[in-house]
Amino acid sequence: MDPLRNPFSPGAGTPPPALAGRSHILHQALTALARIKRGKSEKSIFLIGLRGVGKTVLLSKISELAEEEGYKTVMIEAHENKSLPALLVPPLRQILLSLDTGAMVSEKVKRGLRVFKSFVTGLKIKVGEVELGLGIDPEKGSADSGDLESDLGQLCIAIGEAAKDRKTAIAIIIDELQYLTEEELSSLIMAMHKVSQKSLPLILLGAGLPQLVGKAGRSKSYAERLFDFPVLGPLGISDSQKALQEPVQTEGVIFTEEALGEMVRITQGYPYFLQEWGYQAWNIAEKSPIGIGVVHRATEQSLARLDNSFFKVRFDRLTPSEKEYLLALAEFGAAPQRSGDIAKKLGKKVQEMAPIRGSLIKKGMIYSPAHGDTAFTVPLFEEFMQRIMRTDRENISKI
Repeated sequence: MDPLRNPFSPGAGTPPPALAGRSHILHQALTALARIKRGKSEKSIFLIGLRGVGKTVLLSKISELAEEEGYKTVMIEAHENKSLPALLVPPLRQILLSLDTGAMVSEKVKRGLRVFKSFVTGLKIKVGEVELGLGIDPEKGSADSGDLESDLGQLCIAIGEAAKDRKTAIAIIIDELQYLTEEELSSLIMAMHKVSQKSLPLILLGAGLPQLVGKAGRSKSYAERLFDFPVLGPLGISDSQKALQEPVQTEGVIFTEEALGEMVRITQGYPYFLQEWGYQAWNIAEKSPIGIGVVHRATEQSLARLDNSFFKVRFDRLTPSEKEYLLALAEFGAAPQRSGDIAKKLGKKVQEMAPIRGSLIKKGMIYSPAHGDTAFTVPLFEEFMQRIMRTDRENISKI
């Protein structure tokens, strides 16, 4: 069929044609946005889930909802090689400058800019032209100590007060939160605590892998009182079928029930994989209805593409020792495994493998669903590893 009419678009954070099974999360986010803008107390939200469940897509949709509610939004993605202040400074600067417009001069906004200048100076942040781009003096004694926990809170309060004065609200949206250091996460949580105490119109929305929950708790014991941690899992059978069938129906095409069942089975309901299988099936099919034979061919195409992109890009970041560890984990299957059993399979002691396990958690490849347990953060990754085992088991660490 015509590839130009293909309704599916698998990709990192690419919006699906049908956002199935997530309406309750969007309702929760919209409620929080509406209440905070009106000066009501409400928890911020951290979405939790494995790779491929659609966290980034939902954050983008929530950002749209925030803008519709009249919010000014900041959307960033955390990663291993850039500090939280360096990520925040450019968009916060833009937000403050956007508030500093209009006929009426706002002293709250002017103060926000001065505190921002103090923050940048105190932490010695160098991000492009930021240090030279504000022709104002810093606010001495505010957010200039060089201590992130103290300074970020003072900055967020100043920004929240400026937004309130301008009768607007601000949403800071951060993806991949698990990459923040515990100090950075602690600083964010403490900043939101201070903002909440003053009922200022500023909300933090984020997403991360399952280890984020424990990391937040270790950073600040009161994190669970400030944040909700809704867990995103794979879609159920009905929602998975809806995510596949509704987009093709808009193009006058349908999947057979057998084809739908097979795609749901093999993708396990993970939204990213549903998009991939739907995309390949559409391109392979010659006519409607799309049947099981097409789906079998789509499976071959999808796995080949995932192996060369979605899975391989993560695999290539690993050291030989990390690859060996994941190989041992994959041999057990998809279920969480005891760390001791993995070490035993490798002929090592648990203590010897702890640094490797820690590094894999930091890289976002595995997480601990319970104390001493280990599981993949990437769905179907164990099958990818098993395919590698079958083709090049002896040389896996050299791949």
